Amino acid sequence: MLEPGQTPWSTEPESSFSTWARRFFRGLVVVVLLLAAISGVRSWIWPNNTPANVVTGQSNFPSDEARAVATRYAVSYLSWDEDNPTARAKAIGLDLASGMDTTAGWNGKGRQAASQAYPGEVKVDSSGVAAVVDVRVLTRSYVKRGAAWAASSDSWVRLSVPVARAASRVVVSGPPMYVPDSPDALPDNMPEAGALDADLTKATEEDAKAFFTAYAGDNPSAVTAPGSTIRGLGGQVKFGELKDWQVFTGNDDERQATAVVTWDGAGDTTLDQNYTLTLRRTVATDGAQRWQVAAVG
Repeated sequence: MLEPGQTPWSTEPESSFSTWARRFFRGLVVVVLLLAAISGVRSWIWPNNTPANVVTGQSNFPSDEARAVATRYAVSYLSWDEDNPTARAKAIGLDLASGMDTTAGWNGKGRQAASQAYPGEVKVDSSGVAAVVDVRVLTRSYVKRGAAWAASSDSWVRLSVPVARAASRVVVSGPPMYVPDSPDALPDNMPEAGALDADLTKATEEDAKAFFTAYAGDNPSAVTAPGSTIRGLGGQVKFGELKDWQVFTGNDDERQATAVVTWDGAGDTTLDQNYTLTLRRTVATDGAQRWQVAAVG
């Protein structure tokens, strides 16, 4: 029991560490509150209108659909017949944005037919709404001789087709443009195969001939590396000649090689083709070592 005049508690001095910790956590709370307030005010002034789960720009543009639409349109655009002018307009209308001119600049004269088309690069603009599609088209022109049309010549042309992503599909948004399709030189930074291993090249040349002889048939597995599955050409051609064979330096178990092969086709036709191959070192049960084809590139 407390004696008269005795205080029911006593004051103990606070350590310097406790004082520092208390002040530190108070300051930390103040900083957090200030940052929260500043972030809130900034969101009022510069609101972010883009939801976090929405992908914008070029990444979600339907490039595959754009290629399909642009390719069909390119064939329609480069096909015309003055004896049946409505056929072109009907075909163009399948892909041209509604309300646009389906004559697409044609004056209604002549005859031409597009037979093959191959789409390439799709360049999407920064908005992610519009793009241009590169399309190469094989066309055949005709010359009128009397009342009949005679085929004149075949030629490849290249078009840049503008498209846009509409509400439910991709549509062509305007007339295409002819663009040049001239040859270009190889880049200076083409990858190199590596240093030639002359000894291994010479040692494996006959094996390479045996492989390509079998490769021309149905089942070259008898001369390929164990565990490799390589399908043959099914007798479409016959092996004629190994014009060039090179094996390059590498590790002790796997190497890269290149070959120039002459294939004998129908009649007197021959065709030279280049191959890149992977060779793998195999060891027989008697200890004999051999390099065999593991893959054809």
